Amino acid sequence: MRHEHADRYRCPYSGEPLELMVEESTGSEILTGSLRSASGMRFPIVDGIPRLIDLNRETLNDGEKKEQIYYQTTSNTYDSAIHWLFESFYEDEESVRSQIVQRLELSPHHRVLEIGCGTCCDSVHIARQLSDHGELVLQDLSPNMLAVGRKKILASQTAQRQPCAIERFVGNAAYLPFPDHCFDAAFHFGGLNLFTEKKRTLAELARVVRIGGKVVVGDESLAPWHRDTLYGNILTNANRLYHHVCPLDCLPECIRDVCVRWLLGNAFYLIEFRVAAGAPRVDLDLPIPGKRGGTLRTRYYGTLEGVDPDTKAMA
Repeated sequence: MRHEHADRYRCPYSGEPLELMVEESTGSEILTGSLRSASGMRFPIVDGIPRLIDLNRETLNDGEKKEQIYYQTTSNTYDSAIHWLFESFYEDEESVRSQIVQRLELSPHHRVLEIGCGTCCDSVHIARQLSDHGELVLQDLSPNMLAVGRKKILASQTAQRQPCAIERFVGNAAYLPFPDHCFDAAFHFGGLNLFTEKKRTLAELARVVRIGGKVVVGDESLAPWHRDTLYGNILTNANRLYHHVCPLDCLPECIRDVCVRWLLGNAFYLIEFRVAAGAPRVDLDLPIPGKRGGTLRTRYYGTLEGVDPDTKAMA
């Protein structure tokens, strides 16, 4: 964690600014210390990574708890299972990941948030799109996954002439420790199905991305036309996560240009959208042609329409 990035963090639960307390640092890198709020919340910095989560406040479901333990214990071998997955669908992993990241429409100077980054298989592709004027912020629930991912990112950036700045933090993506509209884009692929608070997480992504910025998320979900087929039954027999439904009902209201696609054998969904200022604009008071008349507003709020003035007055 760098000194200059400390003032960007907020308490994930109250939104308060956090004060940096340094215990050990080297140059501009903070190795150990803490971030503290005025109300007394304290978040430690361990091995250069802020742990912006209070497990006593969290409501992780059983699935999330099991996944957290799984990721902590399998972080060093996790990638081999993912490589097999792509191979089983006859897909080139690097090509697919690169194409997914392209949906973010990044510019070299952008600041990007990736939640649930895991071992940073997608992070590497995002970082390649950014210059030394850009920044990539990575979140995960598992410190071990972030540690494995750090090595992967460093190895990739060694070959990049102008590598972007990288920040990492442990936290819950449903409670992001950032002010509104501070990122140009946000990304997640591969874990949303098991999030306790999907709706809140997607709303948080829309909150921290600027108006007009892109959000891209995806996870397992067998396409509807494959359900109850032999192909679908074989896949769901091997992995129950394919039973999950694409969470369109969890999307926030303040989005536009929504696109949903299926990839990897039509067994994974990918949702992309652009952040907007609020609900779509519509003229609620424009008179509606026809005998009934009225407007969208009067029809909703129950004003009497389609009758002569005397009848309306009597009513």
